[in-house]
Amino acid sequence: MEFDPSLYNYPSRRNAVFARNIVAASSPLAAQAGLDIMRRGGNAVDAAVATAAALTVTEPTANGIGGDAFALVWIGGKLHGLNASGYSPAALNAQALRKKGITEMPAYTWEAVTVPGAPSAWAALSRQFGALSLAELLKPAVDLSRYGYPVSVDVSARWARAFDHYRQVLSGDVYDELFKTFTPDGGCPDPGSIWRNPDMADTLERLAETGCEDFYRGEIAREIAAFAQKTGGYINEADLAEYHAEWATPISVNYRGYDVYEMPPNGQGLAALMALNLLKGFTPDPHRETERNYHLQIEAMKLAFADAEAYIADALYMGISPEALLSDSYADERRAEIGERAAVYCHGSPSRGGTVYLATADEAGNMVSYIQSNYMGFGSGLVVPGRGITLHNRGNNFNLIEGHPNCLGPRKKPYHTIIPGFLCKDGEPVGPFGVMGGFMQPQAHVQVISSAIDFRLNPQDILDAPRWQWQHAKSILLEDGISPEIVRQLTRRGHEVTLLGDYTSMGRGQIIWRMPNGVYIAGTEPRTDGTIACF
Repeated sequence: MEFDPSLYNYPSRRNAVFARNIVAASSPLAAQAGLDIMRRGGNAVDAAVATAAALTVTEPTANGIGGDAFALVWIGGKLHGLNASGYSPAALNAQALRKKGITEMPAYTWEAVTVPGAPSAWAALSRQFGALSLAELLKPAVDLSRYGYPVSVDVSARWARAFDHYRQVLSGDVYDELFKTFTPDGGCPDPGSIWRNPDMADTLERLAETGCEDFYRGEIAREIAAFAQKTGGYINEADLAEYHAEWATPISVNYRGYDVYEMPPNGQGLAALMALNLLKGFTPDPHRETERNYHLQIEAMKLAFADAEAYIADALYMGISPEALLSDSYADERRAEIGERAAVYCHGSPSRGGTVYLATADEAGNMVSYIQSNYMGFGSGLVVPGRGITLHNRGNNFNLIEGHPNCLGPRKKPYHTIIPGFLCKDGEPVGPFGVMGGFMQPQAHVQVISSAIDFRLNPQDILDAPRWQWQHAKSILLEDGISPEIVRQLTRRGHEVTLLGDYTSMGRGQIIWRMPNGVYIAGTEPRTDGTIACF
């Protein structure tokens, strides 16, 4: 492996961290929970599960027990993929919604709720690769929930923004539990205030005792199904009982000698790989901060999203393979559409064939790239009474277009935004990376990989660097750290630029790279409570 930090040619604005054992996460308390597990003999997988469970408590604004998860795990000399996204209930289909007069997928009703996969991810990872018991891994989350923790400035602000929105869009008794659980005194927790969730602590204890079986085939499953039946929902006990997280083979492209891995569909990691496949046909300018580099990345991403919207869905329904979309011949064809000016693209026709991210690594060489989400803030707004379980609204990403591969259907997985990433070179691991944030995620993955490989930024500089985000048509967001001259030149190319002073929509990332001597170098996100816990 030749990924040597001595090649980096940009000075750090903040120092990257070097260590043999690392947990990188958006919450200091959750990262510390994972590190404590390592100190007790756990490996990187154990640390990832402990951190993920703790994050459901310390960042309920972004993820929860009732959300989904994906993971990429390097262990035993091989990269493994885990898809813990849930499917729609058997009783739910597009025709039924159209008969109700629903013309597009809602966000805050039972129609948006798919079977949650996160608990299944914790159990599968622990069972397959863990060194400690699942009960040991979930105990930090139980304690944080039962005894409380001080809420951070960032989480407090996100909490307040979420409930400002929910108070406007939610009405009806079915949402009473959301406000009772998360705004018990009528307001959101202030920075530094102690937050406790005893209902969630009881639920986590039950999951620890049963290896998460109870969520799918026990008392908790019956309570979820009963709540749905009582309030007009669709999930029943059979939907939960028949669900399992699935192991999957990661997909990749080679970008200038490095293999970039993502999870296969239904996740949108394919969009990041398609964009990189286009970009590898261009020679970037030597300095990262040029308007040409920005223009090429944005246009490549727009082309990739055009294909993603048309084709990405539950893999069983796509009708076209990731390999066809990632073929060199198709990339050559699509790359030819990129010109000097901003454009609006249609999909091509290849040959047919609120989120948290964390990364962990241990001194034995095991590494985990893990992502978990409610989707929108506190998800659907539906909270299982007495359980502290916020049900996500991932089904909002289905459409109701008859014949489209991502059209809502029974027991079907939706197009999914959350994507963990992993980088290798010559068959050896470089390490995990990821940036949470809805449809920003593949765009951020492209920026991370280009910054690392094209411009040799170290992990911390990569995450500190200003970001761009494509929204629709020719509309893009630019962080205000990008030079005014680049903004002017992009505008002259036809990009419709909005400068962003609030960075909350630009994603929140973590990176861990492994050096040739086995030491790790890590960076964490400045746009949130980014933390690297290590020893």
